[in-house]
Amino acid sequence: MRKISMFILIFSLVAVLSFGAAVVAQDEPQYAGLDQDLSGVTIRMATIGGGQYEAMYDSISVFEEATGATVEIVALLDGFAIDQKLKVDFATNAVDYDVAWDHTSFVAQYTDFLLPLNDYFTEEDLSQFSPAILDAATIDGNLYLIPRHADVSAFHYRLDLYNDPDIAAAYESATGDALEVPTTLAQIDQQARFFVENGYSTYGYGMAGKEEALTGRFYEMLFASGGALFDENYEPTFNDEIGVSVAQLLQAWYTDGIIPVDTTSLLWDGDAQNFCNGDVAMKLEWYGWYSYFQDSESCPAVAGSFGLARGFLGFDNEGQRPTGWAGAHAFSIPAAAQNPEAGAQLIKFLTSERLGYEEAQLGFLPVRDDVWQRVIDDAAASDVPLDQERLELARLQINEDFKTPPLIAEWIPFSNIFYPQLQAIILGDVTAQEGLDAAAEETHQLMADAGYYS
Repeated sequence: MRKISMFILIFSLVAVLSFGAAVVAQDEPQYAGLDQDLSGVTIRMATIGGGQYEAMYDSISVFEEATGATVEIVALLDGFAIDQKLKVDFATNAVDYDVAWDHTSFVAQYTDFLLPLNDYFTEEDLSQFSPAILDAATIDGNLYLIPRHADVSAFHYRLDLYNDPDIAAAYESATGDALEVPTTLAQIDQQARFFVENGYSTYGYGMAGKEEALTGRFYEMLFASGGALFDENYEPTFNDEIGVSVAQLLQAWYTDGIIPVDTTSLLWDGDAQNFCNGDVAMKLEWYGWYSYFQDSESCPAVAGSFGLARGFLGFDNEGQRPTGWAGAHAFSIPAAAQNPEAGAQLIKFLTSERLGYEEAQLGFLPVRDDVWQRVIDDAAASDVPLDQERLELARLQINEDFKTPPLIAEWIPFSNIFYPQLQAIILGDVTAQEGLDAAAEETHQLMADAGYYS
């Protein structure tokens, strides 16, 4: 009996030493995906990088130590570059990785090259994830991605502008309106112009101005104004009166210096940096930048001095609603993966409660109910009121305003047609109607070639 007890003791010590990095108290957020021996297995991953995205990957050493696997990140690129890599690799049979970055806005174009995940993830594995996001990731009954974190854009504004009584008095004198956080696109236009024309801010508004980022920002203002990219038959409708009004506004903002002169060169990092520097008065921005903006070392101009609000209403039209372009970053397993089972274990780890909680602390919005509960409880104890306000606002937007782009495989090909024409409009090379008509003609051909009108 004593020998058995000693054996159990030794075995327990070995287990603790072997999995020590992964052992956490039961009241702490838990890891997942550590229950298989993957000794000698190398898991290759192509994923998104830049900004706050890379913090998660520091925890991969926990997975390696606990399972014996080796994880090799073979590509670490921004969202648009990793999308290009995946498309090229899928088309040329060059996939040499087991886990790939994915996104609810992109997944429809990859499905022919991905493994359905239904056999790798049980109902229990998926029980804590947002049903709405899992629904968006399920096509023809097949689950193709596991979400990492979600995002929707909140309205960000500089408190130093809105809380200054002298600026408020000057604004009321100039416009006859009180200076309040804007709730409509017309109010944003008026306030942004006031801030720039009176020297209170270098730029009145900020936005990413190329690639899918620009397409999405136009789409957001379009549907907030009651418009749509396509009708029910997938005929393009973005060149109607509403679409032209949105495009004309963007062109006027560029011509009048309301948005930065390099807007058409900006993606998310550059756009966020302009706000971080205090050069932009207001903008829509993803919640994922929250901790960065609140860091007094990286963003001293705005840390502790910005506010958040619900997305604004578009132009006054039938169907007007708040902005709410949204989606979720995720992971998938390519059909060509050499180690799909091991890849699934890594995805379980990367999307576990523990890592989801760690990412939520950076400002990313959770996709798991257990993580939401923890971050809300944490925020209640914070001495920074905005910490809790942002979570309450995020839940409101996700519940009421969350709107994905059209879930079609042609979303990115469409964007690649659309955004250069919108850039030409912004730069004044063509009129809004001319540019949108040209984009609509090309888009119709794209959709016809894809079989939408047969």
